[in-house]
Amino acid sequence: MSTAHGMIAAPLRTEAIAVRRGLARAGRGDIPVRRIGSGPFPYGAAACAGAGPVLTAGVCGALVPELRPGDIVVPAEVLCLDGVVRACAGSALLAASLRRSGYRVHEGPLLQAGTLVHGRQARESLASRGAVAVDMESGEVLAAVSPAPGAVVRVVVDTPDLPLLRPGTPARGLLALRTLADVAPIMASYLDACGPRRVLLAAPRSFCAGVERAITTVERLLDSSNEPVYVRRQIVHNAHVVAGLEARGAVFVQELDEVADGSTVVLSAHGVTPAVRAEAGDRDLQVVDATCPLVAKVHTEARRAAERGDTVVLIGHADHEEVQGTVGEAPEHTVVVATVGDVAALQVPDPQRVSYLMQTTLSVDDAREVESALLARFPTARGPATEDICYATSNRQQAVRTVAAQADLVLVVGSSNSSNSRRLVEVAERAGAPAYLIEDVTAVRLEWLADAAIVGVTAGASAPPGLVADLVGALSGLGPVDTDEITAAREDVVFELPREVRKP
Repeated sequence: MSTAHGMIAAPLRTEAIAVRRGLARAGRGDIPVRRIGSGPFPYGAAACAGAGPVLTAGVCGALVPELRPGDIVVPAEVLCLDGVVRACAGSALLAASLRRSGYRVHEGPLLQAGTLVHGRQARESLASRGAVAVDMESGEVLAAVSPAPGAVVRVVVDTPDLPLLRPGTPARGLLALRTLADVAPIMASYLDACGPRRVLLAAPRSFCAGVERAITTVERLLDSSNEPVYVRRQIVHNAHVVAGLEARGAVFVQELDEVADGSTVVLSAHGVTPAVRAEAGDRDLQVVDATCPLVAKVHTEARRAAERGDTVVLIGHADHEEVQGTVGEAPEHTVVVATVGDVAALQVPDPQRVSYLMQTTLSVDDAREVESALLARFPTARGPATEDICYATSNRQQAVRTVAAQADLVLVVGSSNSSNSRRLVEVAERAGAPAYLIEDVTAVRLEWLADAAIVGVTAGASAPPGLVADLVGALSGLGPVDTDEITAAREDVVFELPREVRKP
């Protein structure tokens, strides 16, 4: 991964000077900037061929009123003069980097026109083709550099309300040039990230049976009911899943007092305390329980241990909803420990009457370490009848461990409040690879990719598989990608849906 190949192409001399100035300020004078000329057939476009990745930088005109002077257009595609649509597959990563730096960025299509565009009517005509902005060179440059990666960064100067032939145009032009200079280091980061790479997909990854059961439960209720469908807390810990169900009509609430009396409410996959169930009964709510069966098993074990008179030591994270639900089964008999230090400080009424359970989404290695410390202090402690850490958690950790041993970088797709996703990051780091938890492709930083020829990719059990496909697609926009799937286990587990949503 080197910047010895690739360059920035700028149509006008002023644009090229602005970009060079910005690169120089950042100490990135190693990035070549070529002036290619302006117009629909720029004389320097052909010279871009064979240069490797090329980023076209300059100014543009807005076609829609949402764009303002100084806004940046990073198109996902360019509509060319010959009618061909040329994709900029790596644009999502570049656009996200610019947004993180505080710029207003638009990813809608850019249209390459044959002439300068004057007049509102002409802009509206071009906008009807789906474009948000217009220039005269980007399509030709993308055609010249293909199949090498190509990206476009254009700064808006004129808009439908502020056309070129206005007194304020010089000031808007200076604003655009200053912006080009300011974002030049981010352009350099894009070129640094370009190049061929190998992507190792950990398998299994993404949805597990418990997550699929919970999501399907809500979807079926939405399909069959004309009344509001409430969901207490996030059905699973993933922002994309929650947003998708909200878009279909699900109403997410924190507590049951937000639910209208007599309404249908879904309990999330993480489980709830008996107190929540009692409240739902008192309110005459129609409860549909989407608790993962493996979490429900831990609840049952907690009740049984407490009924025996044991102190229940729950290995897990006290702030996690799953742990809070389990503790609620026997709060006066249950203590939570997360570390070996917690075990050392633990005091129980009767050391001979101890049982221990585990949160289902823990790091297997961490859990075993705490378990060993617990058994060293309380040798007669009784463990769960069967494994508490769920099969999906164990399988995904084993897969990412294998991938991380071969990768320069590991990207874990999942939300920040997803315990199993965070554990995947920790497992990868212990295996020797730098690893990052990302909500989706827009969270990937270009600088992470600069020296990463082999990238491992996985997803937490609550992350939609489409997010992984989006990530691989964005990486392929930076250069050729050789994708391999590394399989640690095969999963064929299916959980029966709650009876309220089963099809006859």
